[in-house]
Amino acid sequence: MTAENIGARLREARLQRGLSLRSVAQALGVSASLISQVETGKTQPSVSTLYAMVTHLGVSMDELLGVIPTSSTPASPSAMLGHTGAVLPAVQRAGENPVLEMENGVHWERLAVGEGGPADALLVSYDPGASSSIEGKLMRHSGVEYAYILEGELTLQLDFDTHVLGPGDSLQFDSVRPHLYSNNGSAVARGVWFVVGRRQQNQAMPTAPGADATRSGTSLSSAVDVLRAMDDIPH
Repeated sequence: MTAENIGARLREARLQRGLSLRSVAQALGVSASLISQVETGKTQPSVSTLYAMVTHLGVSMDELLGVIPTSSTPASPSAMLGHTGAVLPAVQRAGENPVLEMENGVHWERLAVGEGGPADALLVSYDPGASSSIEGKLMRHSGVEYAYILEGELTLQLDFDTHVLGPGDSLQFDSVRPHLYSNNGSAVARGVWFVVGRRQQNQAMPTAPGADATRSGTSLSSAVDVLRAMDDIPH
């Protein structure tokens, strides 16, 4: 997914809502020129900037990635279940994973998830020196975050504690707690992430201290706030 494609979809969402560059920039606490550069594809957004923009604009992950649902009507439970009662699997090949590239070496691959499912599933990688916020700001969002580190070394700052995670290590915490990811090593860090319950808690998310809560009382200071609004727009 190129910066131009991401920017064009964000610009389209902004115009559909009748919002100006200046109003969006003021709501997010960034410059209008930065929003313009993201929309025109001249720069890739950081994780925190992208999260804040899609939260404010109410853009879903599928919409941002240009993923078209196979049906606008969710399948009934009986249609999804086999004779044993197990949910039939949906297969997504590695080469089909939609990819988001962020400004400072953070890469997301969207894994197979059912439309309207309970979790956001991502294969996430951090290049050496990359972090979830280039400003070093901690993020917070709704849901519970689970991750398993596959390779490399990733540093998690959670509240006032710092944890260095390596292959085989895993994490779990309430994502409303302030946190920041960074790769201080010399090799790519990669892991599988699941954010569970984010959709259900989206509207009830408390405002972070000092955040601009101009839209539905939600916090825009979170880097992972992108996940809060990924499914708010009807397809």
